[in-house]
Amino acid sequence: MLLTLLRLNISQHSGIDEEVAVAAEGSTRAVVAAMLANGGLAVAKFIGYGITGSSSMLAEAVHSVADTSNQGLLLLGMRTSKRVASQQHPFGYGRDRYFYSFIVALLLFSLGSVFALYEGIHKLESSEALTSPLVAVVILVVGLVLESFSLRTAVLESAKVKGDASWWQFIRQATTPELPVVLLEDIGALLGLVLALGGVGFSVLTGDPIWDAFGTIGIGLLLGVIAIILIIETKSLLIGEGARPAELRVITDALVGGEVQRVIHIKTQYVGPDELLVAAKIAVAASLPSADVVRAIDEAESRVRDAVPQARMIYLEPDLDRTPSEAPAR
Repeated sequence: MLLTLLRLNISQHSGIDEEVAVAAEGSTRAVVAAMLANGGLAVAKFIGYGITGSSSMLAEAVHSVADTSNQGLLLLGMRTSKRVASQQHPFGYGRDRYFYSFIVALLLFSLGSVFALYEGIHKLESSEALTSPLVAVVILVVGLVLESFSLRTAVLESAKVKGDASWWQFIRQATTPELPVVLLEDIGALLGLVLALGGVGFSVLTGDPIWDAFGTIGIGLLLGVIAIILIIETKSLLIGEGARPAELRVITDALVGGEVQRVIHIKTQYVGPDELLVAAKIAVAASLPSADVVRAIDEAESRVRDAVPQARMIYLEPDLDRTPSEAPAR
């Protein structure tokens, strides 16, 4: 009679970390570049606000402070996620990166969007004139240059891991949260600077400070949209996402072969950006000796790891290939 066996093999195949290392290194580089740019810009923008009184400049200063804090949280998440698995957390701490990315999205919404909207509405009511607007223009232009370099770094590092997917697909489907977060933050920062520059510029040209208020409100709406996108995507990762359809097909195809006749059912879940859990029930012949079942499981695990390096944890349960009427109720 066929013995029902459950096997777990978490040994790493030689060389499977190459793609993971590229993504991790790229994420760190993009986050550090963004943090340095935003930290310097936050100081410059607060100085500019103190001189000019521009609400757009204040909104951008708070935006830069939020972004700098966000990048610090992303780096913290990348560090804490490397902790060794414990009895309380047997699958490790990979989801720390999802948690801190979710906090980043919330901070971007609360500190960035809500504050900018409040400041813009306040400016509409007070209509305070700008002083020394040239200072604001200079700071904003320098900010555009620095943020462009930060965005360029994020784009280059993201391009290494996004493959043939479109940029929108990359943002929606990436399991490494830092790159999409930094990418959207940098895009938001650049567009925010353009809105702030437009608000200050039109206020100077028309002599009406209401344009500065409109620019501030535009920044708030922009950050709100970006924050909502990030909240939706990081929440999905945080509660658990399975393998993408293409990955799932590759895994299923890799499991079948040798003594494995077919995959009866399979479930997957990312327990971290580079750690995929695979649990499957596979069909083998009823007459197969138990030693051959063990060998078949080992071979199936090896094929999956060769095909999908992120599949670090694989649980396979052999079973008879019953017809639907013969299958036991689950």
